[in-house]
Amino acid sequence: MDDPAGNWTGMAAYLRSIAATLPKKPKAILVVSGHWETRGFAFTGAATPPLIYDYGGFPAHTYELRYDAPGDPALAARAADLLRKAGMTATIDTTRGFDHGVFIPMKVAFPDADIPVVEMSVDHDLDPALHSAAGRALAPLRDEGVLIIGSGMSFHNMRGYGDPRFTAPSEAFDQWLTAAVEAPPTARTAALTDWAEAPAGRLSHPREEHLLPLMVAAGASDQPGTQVYSERVLQTAISGYRFN
Repeated sequence: MDDPAGNWTGMAAYLRSIAATLPKKPKAILVVSGHWETRGFAFTGAATPPLIYDYGGFPAHTYELRYDAPGDPALAARAADLLRKAGMTATIDTTRGFDHGVFIPMKVAFPDADIPVVEMSVDHDLDPALHSAAGRALAPLRDEGVLIIGSGMSFHNMRGYGDPRFTAPSEAFDQWLTAAVEAPPTARTAALTDWAEAPAGRLSHPREEHLLPLMVAAGASDQPGTQVYSERVLQTAISGYRFN
């Protein structure tokens, strides 16, 4: 959309920078989206996934956006198998398309749409420990050339965007979250599991579906994470993280 105030300029620049920082082009990308909740975990299994315009009240052209990246049924099957072997419920949805938690950031970060993409849901029970465990189960995919992306938001309280009363609380949570992510893996998992006890935790995430993709990405790494993006957007602190 038009952004005359430049609210999203910094985030767009960060997304555009991601591809150049990778050691090589991914064979495929697995995107965990906070906009898809299922009982157990689910993966998109279509070879040519459609788009789901799961938003309302936006300009007409935003419902005509395209992101024609191919799906990867084999990756969906492999990911589901890894979760099942770890004792988790995992299914494949062969009809579901990509929601805007996938196609919007992907359209900016990988505009050529030439890398196969599979979307992964979050579990409806919203258990942070389960999502960290799912990430650990999916870790072998990284050695197979798959880039795992957690698509959510480090701060997600819709009432707080643009409200100066949320600036200080969002910054307090952001500082805590960064320290948690940058901790050694065992301490990181423990901290993220108890995220609701963090300073302004529930104020920053009244409902945690947008934080859980981070748990999966973190769980897939045995190294401390790094804050690679940080700015104030609509008067709230926002960060992005990377796990090597």
